This record gives sequence, C-alpha cells and structure tokens, in this order.
Amino acid sequence: MSVPDYMQCAEDHQTVLVVVQPVGIVPEDQFFKIYKRIASVSQVSIRDSQRLLYIRYRHHYLPENNEWGDFQTHRKVVGLIAITTCGSAKEWPQTAERFHGQKEVYSATLYDSRLLVFGLQGEIAEQQRTDVAFYPSFEDCSDVEKRVEDFVESIFIVLESKRLDRATDKSGDKIPLLCVPFEKKDFVGLDTDSRHYKKRCQGRMRKHVGDLCLQASMLQDALVHYHMAVELLRGVNDFLWLGAALEGLCSASVIFHYPGGTAGKTAGRKPSISQPADAGKRHRPGALTANGISADTSTEIGRAKNCLSPEDIIEKYKEAISYYGKYKNAGVIELEACVKAVRVLAIQKRAREASEFLQNAVYINLGQLSEEEKIQRYSILSELYELIGFHRKSAFFKRVAAMQCVAPTIPEPGWRACYKLLLETLPGYSLSLDPKDFSKGTHRGWAAVQMRLLHELVYASRRMGNPGLSVRHLSFLLQTMLDFLSDQEKKEVTQSLENYTSKCPGGMEVITLPDGLKLPPVPFTKLPIVRSVKLLNLPVSLRPHKVKGLLGQNMATASPFIYSPIIMHNRGEERCKKIDFQWVQGDVCEVQLMVYNPMPYELRVENMGLLTSGVEFESLPAALSLPAESGLYPVTLVGVPRTAGNITVNGYHTSVFGVTSDCLLEGLPGVKTRWLFGGGCSLPSSPPAQHITATVRYSLSAHTPQPMSKEELSSTVSVQLFNGETQQLTITLENIGSEDIETLELTSKIVSTKEFLSWELDEPLSHLPLKHGQAVTLTVNIKVKLDFSGQENLLQDLNDDGISVTGLPISSPLRQVLKPRPETKPVSSESGIKIRTDCLQGFCVKLQRVQRGKIDE
Repeated sequence: MSVPDYMQCAEDHQTVLVVVQPVGIVPEDQFFKIYKRIASVSQVSIRDSQRLLYIRYRHHYLPENNEWGDFQTHRKVVGLIAITTCGSAKEWPQTAERFHGQKEVYSATLYDSRLLVFGLQGEIAEQQRTDVAFYPSFEDCSDVEKRVEDFVESIFIVLESKRLDRATDKSGDKIPLLCVPFEKKDFVGLDTDSRHYKKRCQGRMRKHVGDLCLQASMLQDALVHYHMAVELLRGVNDFLWLGAALEGLCSASVIFHYPGGTAGKTAGRKPSISQPADAGKRHRPGALTANGISADTSTEIGRAKNCLSPEDIIEKYKEAISYYGKYKNAGVIELEACVKAVRVLAIQKRAREASEFLQNAVYINLGQLSEEEKIQRYSILSELYELIGFHRKSAFFKRVAAMQCVAPTIPEPGWRACYKLLLETLPGYSLSLDPKDFSKGTHRGWAAVQMRLLHELVYASRRMGNPGLSVRHLSFLLQTMLDFLSDQEKKEVTQSLENYTSKCPGGMEVITLPDGLKLPPVPFTKLPIVRSVKLLNLPVSLRPHKVKGLLGQNMATASPFIYSPIIMHNRGEERCKKIDFQWVQGDVCEVQLMVYNPMPYELRVENMGLLTSGVEFESLPAALSLPAESGLYPVTLVGVPRTAGNITVNGYHTSVFGVTSDCLLEGLPGVKTRWLFGGGCSLPSSPPAQHITATVRYSLSAHTPQPMSKEELSSTVSVQLFNGETQQLTITLENIGSEDIETLELTSKIVSTKEFLSWELDEPLSHLPLKHGQAVTLTVNIKVKLDFSGQENLLQDLNDDGISVTGLPISSPLRQVLKPRPETKPVSSESGIKIRTDCLQGFCVKLQRVQRGKIDE
C-alpha cells in the first residue's frame, strides 16, 4: 500500500467497503449526482435482526490496497456498483462486457455487485435481473436508494456466512496462514507443522474473525476474538499482526465509548443498536432469527470486561504504532493509525498527547510520494492540528502545502491553489486582511512571520496574473507592518508598490475573490501620520454675522427653554460634535492638519483633499512634499461649499505611491482635536454672504470734490471742523460678493437735539440692484452747530451718540430713519459712522473729543 487514506477513523473498522465507478462514457455531473444518492445509504438495518451494517463508499480505490483485505477487512472491496449509459440494444453486449471486466479487478474480495444502466429502454430493459437495474434517464430513477439497500443486505448475508464459517473451530482442519503482500516471500520453505507456525496461523485467524465480527455488528464477539488474538500473537512475536489486533481492540472500544463517531460525522452515524440504551430490546443470547442469522449475543457485563478504558485505548494505540514502525512496508498502516488516535484524543480533549502522535506521523517515510500526495499529506496534517487547537502549527503545515503546490518539480505550478492555501493560514498566524483590526494599537502574533506570509501572498497573486490583488496585499503590508519594517525594507516595499501601481493603480474598491472572500480597502493613514485636525474660522472680514433685526429691531423670536435631564447627555455630545462658528457658501474654507512623515526619505503626497458630507463641497486638491522623518508639519486643506446646510468633515483623501486612499477621522488613532466626536466634524454652512468695500474721500473746499484715482481713496479719514463749518464726505460702496445688493438703508445715531449729518439717497438708490463689481457713491454732509453754553452736558452727549450706514439685501422700501438716544441710556465715549452689510462690518469714522470749539476725529 502506497497511498494512505487520511480520512480514516476508528469507526471505519466497522464498515464494509463499496466502490462506485462509472463504466463507459458517463457525464461527470450525472455520475456524482447518482453517487451522492447512493452514498446517502450509509447504514442499513438488517431485516429480522437488530444489527446494523455500516457502508463506506469510494469512487476511486487502488487495487493494491485491496490486497491488504486479509490484514484488515475494512480495506477489502466487498461491493461494486457500476454506473453506465446505454442508448440502444446494440450497445448492451459491449456494456455488459465492460461491467464484467470491472468486476474482475476486485474479484478476489467481491461479495456482490450491481450495474445501474441509464437510457436503455425496450425488451432488454424489461427483463428482471438481480444484478442489473435499468432506468430511462438520470432523472427518472426514484428507487435507486431502495435497490442499494437490497444490495447491502445481500452483502451482509455473505459477510455473516464467512464470519460463521471462520469462527467455527474445526478440529483437525489446517488453518491457513493469512499474509500481507510483502510477507509471502518470507514464508516460503517454513515448517508448517511447527507449533510456532500453527500459533501464528491461529492468532492471525482470530484477529481476522474479530474484524468480521466488528463489521457484522457483533461488538462483544469482536472484543473477545481480539483479546485472544493478542495473546496468541504476542506469544510468537508476530509484531505486525499483533499491532493489527491491538488496533482492532482499540477500534471496537472506541465504537463502544463514542457511538457518535470520532470523525465529526455525527449526523450520518447513529448509535449502535447494541448500546446500553437498547439493551432491553436485544434477543436472548444465542437466539436465532427467522432468517437464521443470530443476533448479537453480548451482554453488558461481558462487554465492560473486555472493552478498553479511554486511557487504555491510547496506550494500546501507542503500542500498535510502535509495532508497525518495525516494518518499512507498513508505513501507510502506521500513519493511518496515528491519524485515528489523534481523532480519538481530540474528543478526549488531550491535545498535547495528540500532538505527539502527529509529530510521529510527520516523520513516517512513505517512500516516493507524488507532489499531489505531498500536498494532501500536509493539508491533512494541518486539519488535524486545527482539530486539536494547535492553530499556529496548523497554519505552518498548510503553508508548507501551499509551497508544495508550486514546487520546482511541478511542470505547471498551481499558483491559484497556493494562494488559496496561503489565505487559509492567516487565522493561525493571528493575521487578518482587514486594516481595521490593526487600528486599535495592539499587535498580535509574530510580525516577522506575518510579513513573510504577506510577501508570499503578493508574489502568488502576481504569478496568478492579478496585479490589483498584489497592490492590495502590498498596501496592507506597508500600512499594518510599517512599525516593524527597517529603513531598507521600507524603501524596497515602496519601490515594489510603485512598480505595481504603474500598471494597476490602487483604489478604495472592495476586491471579491472567486471563493467569495472580500478584501476591504486599505487607506494609508500612516503615510503621512496625522496627529491633529483643526477646522479654521473664516477671516474676520468674511465671517458671517447674525442679523438681529432691521433698523435696530430684533427679528428673532425668543424660544422657550425646556429642561429635561434625560436629554442632557445627548446635548453635551452634540455640543462637542458641532463647531461654534460657521463657514459660508461660496467662500474658501480651511482645515489645518498636523502631519508627520515616518519614512526615511522624502514623502510625496499627491492630490490631498477633504472628504465631506451634508452639502455639495468642492475640495481643492493639494500636493505635499514632506521631509524625511519630519516633525509635526502643518498642512492646510481648503475647499468651497457650494450649497448651504450642515457640513460634516469626515476625513481626507490622498494619493501616495499610486494608491488612492480615503482616510476617515474615526480611523485615525491618537488624533487630538476637541471637535472630533462620532467620526466627524460638523458645522453649519451659511448661505452666500454679501461683501462690499467702502472707501471715503473728502475735500476741504465747499465745492464737490473732483474724481480721485482708486489709489487715492481711503477707508479711514480724519476730519477737523470748527463750529459752524460744513464738510462733505464721499463714500464709495463696491459689491465684491457674488450676490446682488438690492436694498440700501442709512441710519444715524446723533446727539439728541443737534443734527450733524445730512444726505440724499435718491441718486444712489437709482443704481440698485448693485451687481458684482459695480459701485455706488453717496455724499454725506457734516455740519457742526454747537452751543457751548453748557459744556458738561454737551460732552456727555457727544460721547454717547454715533452715526451708522447699513446695507441690507432685503426687498423693503428705502427710507431714512432717525434713532433717538434713550434718555435713560448711560453716557458712551464713542460716536461714529458705521457701514454694515448683513454679515460684515467694514468702515468706521468716529467722533472722539471736543476741544476749544473744534471736533477731532
């Protein structure tokens, strides 16, 4: 035997082997459809008996393995089910001949066989035959399972007859010597009349009968025969068969202790009818049923006496494996015994002892194995280590299997299989392909091994012809393992990444693999590292101001304040999340980041901009060039809101090494900002504001001043007037905003009983609405007329009053309003002229003091 069955388990010793094979040309999908239906009949309750027969199906079985059927009967092919197609009666003779040829392959061990013919109709199909079943098509075959059950019962009858025949002690008959294939030449010329030889024959036959009893569900009889075989074989030092007898004893004990099975197939295997729970249903010992087949004659007392304890099972397995190890040609038997023992230990939760069996299995020499067999061997070892909880060891052998898929000796390396196996090793090395699992700041696992594995994933994906996958894995390596890379490794990884992205740029899309696994995007939050985020207020001249009312009257209506302790916490959170200032639609807004370059060379960041939501926002991209391992470096990102509403700054986007990244604020560890809450910064975006500039010119002459150049105009003037003197101020208002100025109102705060200012608005109003870039001029006459008879009261009045000009974008009539000073208002020290839009204060002329009949400003 050269090919081990790695799926072997202890309860397989209780099964009979049936091979299901196609004969002739059979569509593969149709064959496996019928095979699945046949394999569903895994155990059959024998009529007129309380015993079950368990069946193990294989669609491929090597004939040389069948030669070991005398050594362990569960390896013997006792049933054959052939599936074929036949379109006409002319094809039937050739089909029947092929079926008989297939039976010849297993003729030495075959108990019975069946042929399922699909597609043949007519006289031949109407003939009633025991070994052949005809069906019109693969869809019209409803009684396949019933025919398989009848077939299994016929196998059981033959099995039972052989068991009874060989279990009967016929005195004087010469017992044949059962042999394994490699032993036959060793017994040529031996004295067959010696006592030693006869004991060997008896011991081997007892072991063989124990196998037949176990297959026939005679568990107690099997235990008795195995015990007798062990004693006989131990006495003649027949170690190979002694190991087989010990293994049979272990298998029978495992079946008793673990009726659900040790291979995880609990759904397909029911507890034996001979278990203690069904003891009351058994026939009396030695009774015969109507068909002459005796039931299990065991008793619970007898079984408990002969059955091994769970601890003894493992000890006997160790002893059996040590005997197998003495024979070079029994490597497959030894390896399968190790696998069976591991499955038992996994149920017993004895992982450390199970690992010792697996370690022994690793070093078993099976001769020259093909590359496919090596891959299978390492994969099964990986699964068994996973079964006992040795996840890292499991990942190691699966990685070895992956490397075996692309061994130099393979003509066509299987890079896809290699990549798939490498992905399966990730959990064993505490590695996830989701970058969010690495954002918590704690690293699990060995970084050096993880980096090696990621490099192998990159290489395998490139050899698969998927550069996008290579970029994703290389980006993940650079993002998550940056702290563990040396300066030289950082340069090598980034160079490789640039080479890959030159052919296939990296993005933020989710990559879905053929097996359904989804690879999330990898944002470069460490290239550069952001330490703080700060939203900047607009410049003073552009900040919006809330309009309290027209002409001093408050337009806002007071809302009632309702206290509720239930929502107090949420209000606090909202205050943390909101910003205490506003941005303005159409104006350039700024966000300041403090960034750090962790790379040992200059880092170029292309197309860096803001990520926002809530309103339409135009992000103005920026390009950075950060020095090597720089300290905190300020970077300002700008953008323009295009609509009004609540705007949320969610993060920023970058393009580094050809990889486009969307970096969210919630994914930035250690970012310091008082605005961060819930993953974003929120603030209102006001509607577009009206912006004007105001310039003032004046002339000392009494005539209207001549036009002056723009450079000569000023927004600040100082005027000295004597009592009774008159002066003109020419104020030019220019609309520099995007909105039209539709309404202009002028108000003044003056000394209550004296008029200083006068103006005419008819001419300026005729130019409204004022569009972008247009200007309008208004003239203000200043006439000083003071009464110095009561200087103290005069000074108090001058210090309290003032004058203002206000422009508002509303569609109300243009009017002049005089606002008197309240008599109870305390004295102020300022008077002046103020020019306002609804959101911007721009120009101010103030009258400050009076001295010797002269007003100084």
